[in-house]
Amino acid sequence: HRLHKYGPNSLTERQTRAWYKILFSQFMSPLIYILLLAGVVTLLLKVYKDSTVIFLAVLSNALIGFFQEFHAERSMQALKKLLIIKSVVLRNDTEEEISAEKLVPGDIVLLTAGSKVPADIRLIEANDLTIDESMLTGESVPVVKETATFHKENISLGDQKNMAFAGTNVVRGQGKGIVVATGDITVLGKIAAQVETVEQ
Repeated sequence: HRLHKYGPNSLTERQTRAWYKILFSQFMSPLIYILLLAGVVTLLLKVYKDSTVIFLAVLSNALIGFFQEFHAERSMQALKKLLIIKSVVLRNDTEEEISAEKLVPGDIVLLTAGSKVPADIRLIEANDLTIDESMLTGESVPVVKETATFHKENISLGDQKNMAFAGTNVVRGQGKGIVVATGDITVLGKIAAQVETVEQ
């Protein structure tokens, strides 16, 4: 029922575009049309210096936009691969290994050294549990986790020591936690959505 309600624990599949479509889309803008028209007019008026500058500006703009979008699409594909893993869960007092895609909010997940965190999890047990969160926070030092409740608002990602986040790696120890977010609503999912959208 929860799997139907919340959907699979995977990032939304978005259709990737061919590289030539991405490149062509860089020229589909009213401003580009105006610049191209200005370039043609200056060319006809034999003001070659101006026409060269205009065409170079259009070309550099298109190339920068193309590389940004192309890189964003490839990054999105790489982020999706981070959630294709197996997880050990506790269901009906029995440990079982399932595909991380089938995790739902409320599942109890067991974490051990060497495993990858499959979803955003609120920790309820942490025995020397240390997690490498560098991919999310940029911090090179792994974080020692705990189960305490924090009574503050807007706690930064790196300070949420009672949470384990999707896509991060367990370096040491053991832990247990309740899944609170899956798929697109995990921290990783939100980053993936931002990566995919190239801001003007």
